[in-house]
Amino acid sequence: MAEKCGMLGSAGQDAVRLRLPLDRDQLRELRAGDACTLTGPLYTLRDAGHMRLLAELEEKDGGELPYGLDGQAIFYAGPTPAAAGRPFGAIGPTTASRMDFAAPLLHDRGIAATIGKGVRSEAVREACVRNGAVYFVAVGGAAAYLAKCVTSEQTLSYDDLGTEALRRIEVVDFPVFVGIDTLGNDVYEEVQRTALGL
Repeated sequence: MAEKCGMLGSAGQDAVRLRLPLDRDQLRELRAGDACTLTGPLYTLRDAGHMRLLAELEEKDGGELPYGLDGQAIFYAGPTPAAAGRPFGAIGPTTASRMDFAAPLLHDRGIAATIGKGVRSEAVREACVRNGAVYFVAVGGAAAYLAKCVTSEQTLSYDDLGTEALRRIEVVDFPVFVGIDTLGNDVYEEVQRTALGL
């Protein structure tokens, strides 16, 4: 069982509690900057794993996403080995822009959300709008804390990639913020405009 996780919204309100896989109608109600918690299955994948996944899709000449990924959320993370009685000792977000080469196509094929840290490209923002998808931001530097939100893990493919293998993990009250919403609002741009007084 996961230890107590989650967070409060910026105004002290409870975070929006979301069940995975995500409901597209509920995603349309979210706005950039909203604090949320996620409970259910997440899929971890990073740079090398994305290259493998794209190669599989190309071999199939399109077609559906493999491994039950349609409608799911991908967490850009490379977890450490099990520790302290938990599936991972630490699991933190990778810089999301490293996956910008793959995200638009994967959103077009059915990925409902991605989770990482940092800014995304215009192409990713457009893909979120086009597909009613979102980009969630997980706090960097909190990998040991985030590992407390993980209750189980299963390697699905690319085991030879080690930390970059495709894994299905179960999370409880996993804390995130909406980075890009389904309307294309970008929390990083909003913060920049506020800082510049625009």
